[in-house]
Amino acid sequence: MNDELQPAEGTEDVLRKQAIDSLHRKAAFKKTAALYVAVNLLLIVIWAFTSDDGDGFWPIWVIGFWGLGLAIQGWAAYGWTSRGITEDDVNAEIERLKR
Repeated sequence: MNDELQPAEGTEDVLRKQAIDSLHRKAAFKKTAALYVAVNLLLIVIWAFTSDDGDGFWPIWVIGFWGLGLAIQGWAAYGWTSRGITEDDVNAEIERLKR
């Protein structure tokens, strides 16, 4: 088993689990967005060095479809986290979910 935070026992178990899940979605979105940028920049460089004048801009297909998926993931995550998930993050997410 990994060192991910797990729901604690007590009266706020459901909110705590929702907060942890939300923070994991946000972290996953950030990693996917970084990979999206890196891979698409690489594809554009490959296109730039290998295309003829008559070729279309084929990386647009990857950029567009993957971008749509990334937008959906971002919507589900709704935000960013720039560091690991801490107890303060979990508590802040619980407070947000209570509202």
